[in-house]
Amino acid sequence: MAKIIDTLGKYLIVALITLAMFIFFRSVERKPLLADDNTSFVRAVVTQNDNEDLQAEASLDSGDSQKVVLLIKSGSHRGETVDAYSLNGYLYGANCKVGTRVIASLSEYDGSLSANVYNYDRENEIWVLLAAFFGLMWLVGGKKGFNSILALIFTFATVIFLYIPLMYIGVSPFIAATASVVIITVVTFTLIADWQMKSIGAMLGTVFGVVVSGIIALLFGHFGHVTGYNVDDIENLIYVGQNSKLDIGGMLFSGILIASLGAVMDVAMSVATSLHEIKEKSSDISAKEIFKSGINIGRDMIGTMSNTLILAYVGGSLGLVMIIYAYSYQMHQILNMYSMAIEIMRGISGTMGIILTVPITSLIMSFLLTRKNKE
Repeated sequence: MAKIIDTLGKYLIVALITLAMFIFFRSVERKPLLADDNTSFVRAVVTQNDNEDLQAEASLDSGDSQKVVLLIKSGSHRGETVDAYSLNGYLYGANCKVGTRVIASLSEYDGSLSANVYNYDRENEIWVLLAAFFGLMWLVGGKKGFNSILALIFTFATVIFLYIPLMYIGVSPFIAATASVVIITVVTFTLIADWQMKSIGAMLGTVFGVVVSGIIALLFGHFGHVTGYNVDDIENLIYVGQNSKLDIGGMLFSGILIASLGAVMDVAMSVATSLHEIKEKSSDISAKEIFKSGINIGRDMIGTMSNTLILAYVGGSLGLVMIIYAYSYQMHQILNMYSMAIEIMRGISGTMGIILTVPITSLIMSFLLTRKNKE
């Protein structure tokens, strides 16, 4: 009974923290950046088109567009039909056939509707994929899997409801990221592993490891002349910065803290748990021996976890790598491209954070696990 009350208490605290962040999120006033032209995005289904046999490839090459009739499935005009145009491009539009589910941009002027096909409607597929992911996590992980789901949802909520608004209102991106990392780490480890010695050690190791990643990135950015102004979509970000208190230059480095958090948490918890088990079986083990054991355990993780982070960045920038390969860029050109320097900085600083998490967590655990003996 006491364990159930303790579990429900944790859930309640997490819910209250999430609610507080949501209230803060809602309290932030955002300056409208788009003109109010009565445009809304609605779900729709194609009921008729002017060329049923139009092939996607042909449309993409020639820039053809389709004239279609849509049945609106959401919004205030639900149930109505409207004529629309669909440009079957790489990023926008769709290759429409009767029955195709799409998202349409709907505008109303003087009582008349005009519409364009914005993209395919993928919402059902996204919800099914999420349900399968959460279901698999719960099925395999059991209670811990369920708590992992809650931790993941909380992480997403923290990024959206706290991290982003804090930067928007002018808080230093590095401070905003650090605060978010601390909150996410504490809540995640509390949900998954309860409040015990190994959790505390993993929390401290994670925070130190992630902050070290950010500091390394800051140093590289300073000496390598790389800032948040050298990223894609900088024009849009500058416009946002002009209408808010956003520190664009620091966003790049704060993002590294968030990006490396998951891998660092994994290493910190693995090391802390292993050392806790060693201490349970050998109560007379010294702090020095615990530290050495942590280093030995961590060495096996460094290679795989470093690959995990590096390959994640490589996969995310695969288009850039292919362009470099196809155009046969020269080495000096490649290494000094802003985009390449940023990807290298992200991958290396994040990986160095993982590596340093091992000795940091080992040192913290060696102190925590032998503290009582010293007393």
